[in-house]
Amino acid sequence: MIKSWMVIGAVAFVIALAANLITPSDMQWFKRLRRPRWLTFEGAIPIIWTVIFICGAWSAYIVWESSPGTTTTWLLMGLYLLLEIVTIAYTPVMFRLRSLRIGTILGGTGLVICLILTLAILPVSTSAALLLVPYLLWSPIGTYTTWKMISLNPQDA
Repeated sequence: MIKSWMVIGAVAFVIALAANLITPSDMQWFKRLRRPRWLTFEGAIPIIWTVIFICGAWSAYIVWESSPGTTTTWLLMGLYLLLEIVTIAYTPVMFRLRSLRIGTILGGTGLVICLILTLAILPVSTSAALLLVPYLLWSPIGTYTTWKMISLNPQDA
C-alpha cells in the first residue's frame, strides 16, 4: 500500500523539478546581475530552501494524517500545492521574463499564501503550523533581496 508521505513527497519532488526549466541564457542573465553587498549567504540558499520544502512536506503529512480524505483536508492540500507551485515558479518565471519585479511579486505572493495556510492549519495541528515557520521567516528575506536587486539592476526590473 502506498503511504501518504510517499504521495506527498512524490508530488513535492515532481513540482520541484519545474525549477530546472531554465536555459543557460536565463542563468547567464541572473549571474550577471548586481547583488547587495550584504548578500554573503547566496551559496546557502539551495540548502535553506531544501530544508523549507522538507518542513512543508512534513507539515502537509501531519495535516493529512490528522483527518485523511475529508473535504477540509483536501482543500488544505490544495493550498500546500498552490504554495509550492508559486514558490517553485519564482526561478523559472523570473529568469524567463528577466524581471526582478516579477520575482518580487512571486516571493510576496508565496509569503501571503504561506501565512494563510499557516493560519488555516493552526486549529488542525500546531506542529504542522510550526513547520511552516521557516518559510515565513525566510521568504521575506528572499523577497527583500530580490526587491533590493531592482535598484542595483534597474534595466532588469
